[in-house]
Amino acid sequence: MTQTILYARVSTVDQDLSHQRTHAEKAGFHIDEVVADHGVSGVSTRLAERTEGKRLFDMLRRGDTLVVRWVDRLGRNYEDVTEAIRLFMKKGVIIRTVINNMTFDGSTSDPTQMAVRDALIAFMAATAQAQAEASKEAQRAGIEANKGDVTKYRGKKPSYSRDQFNTVVDMIELGQGASAIAKATGLTRQTILRIRDERGASEAALSRWGL
Repeated sequence: MTQTILYARVSTVDQDLSHQRTHAEKAGFHIDEVVADHGVSGVSTRLAERTEGKRLFDMLRRGDTLVVRWVDRLGRNYEDVTEAIRLFMKKGVIIRTVINNMTFDGSTSDPTQMAVRDALIAFMAATAQAQAEASKEAQRAGIEANKGDVTKYRGKKPSYSRDQFNTVVDMIELGQGASAIAKATGLTRQTILRIRDERGASEAALSRWGL
């Protein structure tokens, strides 16, 4: 009997990851079990080195489906993401993303389909790493520009929480408009648009305040 497992990850122990399951179910996924890592960086810790990430390689069997919000839950390093996806596909596991409803299946033997699939994996993994690096660079620049002044370094405290930020990003990726997102999160349209247009800087602001 096959199963569908949602893998969720949050970077700090106090973050709530329930929204990742909620969005997966709203997107039509029937989740049998959730495997989650709290307080784990996707940049510095490979999936196979995470406490719960390790379980996935033991739990998943041929025909099972692994659901993730997006490939950045598996990692934010190009090589780590591509390696993890290929290992799962080799085992016969189907990987699906909530955002953009992408499917990666290793069962195809058609060379054209394989080429398209592999190109998509490479592109998405590269994007995940680029976003992580942009966020780190924005934070690093802020530290250098305001070294010695903690108040300046932090800047203005964000008007949104980490959970609200994640919800906004998820809904944007699912094609929701600013008004609908504002209604769902309680944030202003201006805040929604700022997160949409300056995602890296918005996430860096949260990190500076330890949110």
